[in-house]
Amino acid sequence: MESQRNVEELVSVDAHEARKLLNSGHRYLDVRMREDFEKGHVEGAINVPFYSSVTPQGKEKNPQFIEHVSSIYGKDDHFIVGCRSGVRSKLATLDLLNSGFKNVKNMQRGYLSWVESTSKLAE
Repeated sequence: MESQRNVEELVSVDAHEARKLLNSGHRYLDVRMREDFEKGHVEGAINVPFYSSVTPQGKEKNPQFIEHVSSIYGKDDHFIVGCRSGVRSKLATLDLLNSGFKNVKNMQRGYLSWVESTSKLAE
């Protein structure tokens, strides 16, 4: 049995590297809440929220997260996981790796860094 991976074993990429990977065929999984995804997201991204609810009392993990992602991606597919700032995507990437996904990368600093890097490209 494979041992559980920890955060130090995650492969993280910055927005610039993520853009290159997406251009070479990687796909993008956005794990933010649907409302946030609808306000703006990486082109072609698929949204599967990591949390089913976020309240002042805390965050409730989406109990179907792995199942839902498994219905979209195969265990050998190459994809990048992103959220708003990079924290939630780390947790989601870790869960995916520990569920048998092999080629999953976390996007550092999330969608905020994507927007920032996009505006730099436009200058």
